[in-house]
Amino acid sequence: MQEAVISKSLDYPSGISRIIIMATCITASMLELVDTTIVNVSLRHIAGSVGASTTDVAWVITAYAISNVIIIPLSGMLSELFGTKKYFTFSILLFTFASFMCGNSTEFWELILWRFIQGLGGGALMAQSQSILVASFPPQKLGFASTIYGIGAAVGPAIGPALGGIITDNYSWHWIFFVNVPLGIIAAITSWTMKLPNKKNFHLKGNIDWFGIFFLAIGIGSLQYVLEEGNSKNWYDSHIITIYSIVASIGILAFLFTELKVSMPAVNIKLMKRKNLAMGVFFNFIMGAMLYIAIYAFPLMAQINLGWTVTLSGFSLVPGAIMSTIGMIFCKKMIAKGVNPQNLMISGFICTFIFGLWMCFQSANTSWEGVFFPLLFRGLGVGLFMLPVIIMAIEGLTGSDLGQATGLTNMAKQLGGAVGLALIGTHISNKQAAYQSLLSTNITPYNTNSSNAMSGIMHLLQSTGMNMESSQSICYKLFDNEVFKQSALLSYLSSFRVLAIASIIAAILIFCIKKQKKTPA
Repeated sequence: MQEAVISKSLDYPSGISRIIIMATCITASMLELVDTTIVNVSLRHIAGSVGASTTDVAWVITAYAISNVIIIPLSGMLSELFGTKKYFTFSILLFTFASFMCGNSTEFWELILWRFIQGLGGGALMAQSQSILVASFPPQKLGFASTIYGIGAAVGPAIGPALGGIITDNYSWHWIFFVNVPLGIIAAITSWTMKLPNKKNFHLKGNIDWFGIFFLAIGIGSLQYVLEEGNSKNWYDSHIITIYSIVASIGILAFLFTELKVSMPAVNIKLMKRKNLAMGVFFNFIMGAMLYIAIYAFPLMAQINLGWTVTLSGFSLVPGAIMSTIGMIFCKKMIAKGVNPQNLMISGFICTFIFGLWMCFQSANTSWEGVFFPLLFRGLGVGLFMLPVIIMAIEGLTGSDLGQATGLTNMAKQLGGAVGLALIGTHISNKQAAYQSLLSTNITPYNTNSSNAMSGIMHLLQSTGMNMESSQSICYKLFDNEVFKQSALLSYLSSFRVLAIASIIAAILIFCIKKQKKTPA
């Protein structure tokens, strides 16, 4: 009763103000999330334009990810220091300006610098959007606010590749950055003019946790670098990866020790004593890993083995994104009716399991219709487990605790995605090498099938006037290419099998959560 009286006394936005705040937060979230995946499909075009190698151009993604994951957990403190409204608006403007400068970059180092700055602006958009939405809705409408936030979180990464493919195929890679500018300007204007929460903690000004910020930047930044670059550098065969791993370990341990000791920490990890938040952070980590595994593996399989264009492989993810939205709306209604959120999470993981299992049986002849329904199951799974996880993490939190909690959960999701990509990338590389070696053993003069096929191709080539040496060379290249394609397909199918197993394990883990008494929001 007391909480109901308090919630009524609070001055929540209403009517058109709330709609505009909601639209602003969705736009800001989408800008950040789309930019995490829109660049991936354009890396080859960017490399040729700025004179970078295909290996070095990966820093366009890495620089953004490192700055992103550093600033996300600090967004709660920075919001208290400068005020939510000022910090949110400034972050949108920084992201927008950096996007414009990325699009105008002509040198490789210039693009990397502005991508890093873009990540600093973008990292705050997700966490702050979530905090603002929750603070703009009364507690009884928390599910609705979380649904709106969840739609952006689910749809953004999925439409990124499709949008990137359309822009790259029809215009220029520069426009994948320029497209952010008008949306960013509109979002900045509405965030500044509308009545947003603008709480400040004046005690922070003289008590900034500089050591905590330093150790966080060193520890989490180094960890993100290891996760982004580890697979391409063959992990601990590289001295650089080993050094950064040591730095990451020292930095994170020093950060944890500092935050537990200081009175006004940059990141209040003591909030993890709350069971709901701790479980929310854990499952946000799992969710981030599972979200990005499919987004990474499927487009590669579609383009390399199925022969799809970048645009088609990107668009194939859109129906699943729509299904995620439907799943979250359904989820909200079920929670409102009293359905246990844990049951919805389990249903979501089961849907993801069905997607992974179904994808294991695809072949090189798979059509768009063949993956349509599996991708719908993936989208539904995301919609069912994302909303309960978000609500679990932030339920009952207000003020500065809410800002800190959203920072922690978003960092967990970001790191989960990085860990998932690192693990699945390594798995695919190892499996492809193993399958390639296994398939190659069958291509010998003593294997009747391969020997007959090779002879037939050589005779066909020689009948066109080609000499024996040239025809043999071309024949070997054709066989090598076919072995590569088949081993790649088998490795991608294996990654979906890993996703299916991980989904079942995640569903089982939910049963380990003890049922808690229901408390008012």
